Amino acid sequence: MESEEVDEPVAGLAFRGAELTQLPGVGAATAEKLAASGFDTLLSVAVATPGEIVDMAGVTEQAARRIIQSAREKMEMGFESADEVLKRREGIYKITTKSSALNNLLGGGFESGAITEAFGAYGAGKSQLAHTLCVNVQRDNPENVAVFIDTESTFRPERIKQLILPGMDPDKVLRNIRVARAFNSDHQMLLAEKVEDLIKKGLNVKLVVVDSLTAHFRAEFIGRGTLAERQQKLNKHMHSLMRLATTYNLCVYVTNQVMARPDVFFGDPTEAIGGHVVSHNSTYRMYLRRGKKGSRVAKLVDSPNLPEAEAMFFVDESGIRDV
Repeated sequence: MESEEVDEPVAGLAFRGAELTQLPGVGAATAEKLAASGFDTLLSVAVATPGEIVDMAGVTEQAARRIIQSAREKMEMGFESADEVLKRREGIYKITTKSSALNNLLGGGFESGAITEAFGAYGAGKSQLAHTLCVNVQRDNPENVAVFIDTESTFRPERIKQLILPGMDPDKVLRNIRVARAFNSDHQMLLAEKVEDLIKKGLNVKLVVVDSLTAHFRAEFIGRGTLAERQQKLNKHMHSLMRLATTYNLCVYVTNQVMARPDVFFGDPTEAIGGHVVSHNSTYRMYLRRGKKGSRVAKLVDSPNLPEAEAMFFVDESGIRDV
């Protein structure tokens, strides 16, 4: 580990992360190390953990805590009144589908600044919703960009072309969807962190899709002996996604696999993978299942402000529509 920097803040520097030199003990070298790891603003440092700063900057834990505390003071990250929170939430937007029932279930649509998790068995419509959101996020503003992190090779540009709404430019819609195939859990976590780089390059990212969230974690960590490590990594991944959602007011939509609980004899034995780590980090949770006559049923099982309810919809060539 390198020795702690104690040089004074440097004024007038023009490199990425230069504003970090305002913090105590952060000189040009430390600021550049932090910036190279994605911590190039006071806000990103303020919401970091001491361990992250230690790993990225090579400073002591005591110095890392001092750096974070100073960043929080400069950002004035203290308490605020509820009316201020309400005013800030006026900037929240909703991504809608062509199903009014599904939109109403979610209080008007898929909310920005939040993580919406959809879990269910194969064929329940999780990936269809992901493709629909990638198109519909561009409806109100054709400059909006969607990021699709594909872990199971589910993304299909041909499906996107089928879902394009009247008046949309098909080529522009496809260009505004940035797709990356994640080949393992570490790659998946790295891609989530790279979304911030796209935003800093000037892209108006308003949607991040992870389809599916737990596939790699489930495949790589087998047996109860690896459960703690898996949950720890998954928790870090979810926190990274939530930080993106809250910092940049974008919508995060994740799909999740399920398993059947053998100890459930009455009712639906289906349970989402990831346990409490995923459920507690998701703002809205939907359980999708097949309904009658080819329909799909979405049940809102968790929300901070909406009642538990169900909505029925169809998935056809044109996308999501009402029954």
